[in-house]
Amino acid sequence: MSDDDSRTLALDPIACDGRGLCHYAAPDLIDLDEWGYPLLRGGGLRMGISREERDAARDAVHACPTLALHLER
Repeated sequence: MSDDDSRTLALDPIACDGRGLCHYAAPDLIDLDEWGYPLLRGGGLRMGISREERDAARDAVHACPTLALHLER
């Protein structure tokens, strides 16, 4: 994967209301804390994703009703 082909999944915790739909769309990428709020793999607000994980990341972004997840280049 070249640098210009890389993607990052980003979480805006302020926009999130903890419904957990992103986790159900992409359980390998996103866990839920004890209150139902998402935790990206690695614990940060941004995580690099592989080409193989892109479909799951897109599913998680589309599942979020508050637009708290974004897929960035």
